[in-house]
Amino acid sequence: MKKKFIWLGALLTLLALPLPASAGPIQAMLYKNPQCTCCEAYADYLRENGFEVDVKTTDDLEGITLKAGVPEQLEGCHTMFVDNYIVVGHVAAEILSKLLKERPPIVGIAIPGMPSGVPGMSGPKEGSISIYAVSKDKAPTIYAAQ
Repeated sequence: MKKKFIWLGALLTLLALPLPASAGPIQAMLYKNPQCTCCEAYADYLRENGFEVDVKTTDDLEGITLKAGVPEQLEGCHTMFVDNYIVVGHVAAEILSKLLKERPPIVGIAIPGMPSGVPGMSGPKEGSISIYAVSKDKAPTIYAAQ
């Protein structure tokens, strides 16, 4: 009888210990133009950096991007939705992590166009690349640089 209580006590003690939090991959949905191939390379880069990316091809990327609240001057070759934020362009994983950690009151972030040297784009990086904060009621401002 005593052994049962000892085993039960040991089991309850083990169950009461805090378990380490399992940090699963960050879910992302990336919409891209059908003819664009750099978006797949960017999705692969994100997967290598802890993201689980679902890529959807669309003929209405501009509509998706504008409906999400991104101004026309910040459009890129793809629009991604991650944890209630919009991400346009080839934003580095460390900048995405910063966004998700800080959780600023913005719609999202964007690198307009397709500059060389950013994740998923070939060619040399030429200087610092501005990443813009996208807000509902404000003009875009610089959020970070990569």
